[in-house]
Amino acid sequence: MDGFRSLDPTVQALVAGIGTWALTAAGAAWALFGRTISRRTFDAMLGFAAGIMLAASFWSLLAPAIEIATLRGDTPWVPALIGLLAGGLALRIADRVIPHLHPGLPRHAAEGPATEWRRATLLVLAITLHNIPEGLAVGVGFAGAASLEPGVLGAGSIDAAIALAIGIGIQNIPEGLAVALPLRREGASRFRAFWYGQLSAVVEPVAAVGGALAVGVVAAALPYALAFAAGAMIYVVVEELIPESQRGGNEDVAALATLLGFAVMMVLDVALG
Repeated sequence: MDGFRSLDPTVQALVAGIGTWALTAAGAAWALFGRTISRRTFDAMLGFAAGIMLAASFWSLLAPAIEIATLRGDTPWVPALIGLLAGGLALRIADRVIPHLHPGLPRHAAEGPATEWRRATLLVLAITLHNIPEGLAVGVGFAGAASLEPGVLGAGSIDAAIALAIGIGIQNIPEGLAVALPLRREGASRFRAFWYGQLSAVVEPVAAVGGALAVGVVAAALPYALAFAAGAMIYVVVEELIPESQRGGNEDVAALATLLGFAVMMVLDVALG
């Protein structure tokens, strides 16, 4: 772990992004062994992922953005507000201009411009939209840890960045499942279902490196970048993860799993960060 801490923040972001991609691939790997899991279990996993993303949005992104702005003498809530709304708006625009299909919905329910693209492609694009802000959050976290004095983001900001990467990686597991298993049920081969499932997260290492490089070049943008990633992640949770977790009739299970996911991410961030 000490060796990892000594790496350049861009390399740290790349390694962490590869790790979050690997956990998406781990979720997709279920398609190599089976065609389905129970809807109740899947809804619980989606709820758990939603809870992790909500907690990460505040504990790992918005709270540090406010703290950094305060220490710099800025109006504390301004960068957080601007970044938060900009992140949500960016995902809304992406939703409108990129064809995609949310897991569990029929082909005709695809969103964005009309297209003849295959269902598998649309499913991958839907999860890819989610993974961009997640990768960005990881990259911004590591770049922020390197650009600030020790203690600015808590006892050890590099640990907070590591906690964020762990939390995002955990919640990526059901995202891999969400792409791979529907394709497997529809008759796709084991390898094809797995391939498309993991493909949705390939963008995470790229987004992580991009976020780290951007903050490294413009350090003053750090609180805005943290809040931007938070806004994008919250949009994903509210627009897809929570509604999808409630669609199968397991609302109570999904709600409890959301609380559990929030608690796990909160403990990770506070204990490590």
